[in-house]
Amino acid sequence: MTATKHGTHAAMESAPDAAGEGTISLAGGVAMGTGVMIGAGIFALTGQIAELAGPLFPLSFVLGALVTSLAAYSYIKMSNAWPSSGGIAMILQKAYGPGVVAASASLLMALSMVINESLVARTFATYALRPFGLEENSLLLSALALGLIVFAYIVNKAGNRSVSGFSLVMSAIKIGGIALFAVAAIAASGFFSGAFAEPASMTSGGAFLASVAFSILAFKGFTTITNSGGEIVDPHRNVGRTIMISIAICVVTYLLVAFAVGSSLTIGQIVEARDYSLAAAARPALGELGFWFTIVIAIAATTSGVIASVFAVSRMLTMLTEMKMIPHSHFGMKGPIRGHLLVYTVVIAGTLAVLFDLSRIASLGAFFYLVMDMLVHWGVYRHLRKEIGAKGSVLLAAIAADGVILVAFAGVKLDSDPAIVVIGAVLIAAVFGLEALFLRRRRAEDGNAHADAGVNGSSQDHQNEAEKQ
Repeated sequence: MTATKHGTHAAMESAPDAAGEGTISLAGGVAMGTGVMIGAGIFALTGQIAELAGPLFPLSFVLGALVTSLAAYSYIKMSNAWPSSGGIAMILQKAYGPGVVAASASLLMALSMVINESLVARTFATYALRPFGLEENSLLLSALALGLIVFAYIVNKAGNRSVSGFSLVMSAIKIGGIALFAVAAIAASGFFSGAFAEPASMTSGGAFLASVAFSILAFKGFTTITNSGGEIVDPHRNVGRTIMISIAICVVTYLLVAFAVGSSLTIGQIVEARDYSLAAAARPALGELGFWFTIVIAIAATTSGVIASVFAVSRMLTMLTEMKMIPHSHFGMKGPIRGHLLVYTVVIAGTLAVLFDLSRIASLGAFFYLVMDMLVHWGVYRHLRKEIGAKGSVLLAAIAADGVILVAFAGVKLDSDPAIVVIGAVLIAAVFGLEALFLRRRRAEDGNAHADAGVNGSSQDHQNEAEKQ
């Protein structure tokens, strides 16, 4: 490694961590991780996964959990060695140095998290409006989604302990409530009814693999924990434990809900109500009381999901800014950079929530996340696996799994919605291109500043020498 690279690493390890060191407990970290995962995975993505996977959609969640567990290996190993807020940016910097690949992949991760915020915010609005039959009103959907994002900003502005405490309470409520709904719905409908009475042959292998992209997106909230690694109590021990506990809780919750929805509705009904599939399943299985119970749980789940996601992405963007990997402007705002980036995060998420529908938002998030994830594993495999004691076979297996699913997902989308594949590819290329321009300009400015300092120093030396004579 070069001296510059070491200097950057030292800055990363000392920068924003100290302010929030030890402010998030093990339980608080699990609450944040499950808060992001369950907010997106159950309420926003179940219908879209069922649309691709058919009656096999519960297995999509299982495969998504296995692929996510493979992916978590890199993040756990790196976080155990170097726990840091903005941890994914740290991993990429350690692997690739302060260049275009690290900056671009980090920005892709941040953008996928912002996309997740807008996805879950629109899901919150859909469930909130469903009892009144107004879920198709685009103006109200946008207004409610934007209102939730603003509320998430207010909670995050209050500080780490407010986020951790709020997430812990909300996660306990929603996980218990979702489990209760699922068990009651399965008992009321019978296991082998609804979607599970349909032939599995209606699902193609390619479509099933493509559905796993959405399942992975449903689990990617574990990166919330990585991005807050320096703020978790005893991070060398607890980051890995927090990640694996969160994934385990979520896969059990997802399977319970998948079986509950599938036993109450046919695949056609799930797809038709894909933006509010849990509420649609609750009414025939549990009646009006079950329907309202599900609405309340959905609102709690999506609220905590957006709050936890805003918390994580603002810290990651702070890390990138302090490493001078992305441009930053105060726009007249006072206070620390982290406060500015909270504002930028909610502005971007709010804009996406207002302008785009759930399906396209989710697809973009899947493309961005899978590309970033493969770059993380490749960087760790090529440059860091010996230093952190990681097994190369596990890293290569994670890359292969991501690659297969990415190809399958792109193939299905090329048939059903080719525009979103083009948009995703163009945006990814734009991120790399704009980062290359920014870093080139920044290095040129740094070079000019060093040159000016050298000239000024030389002139001062000549002046001092003349005065002596």
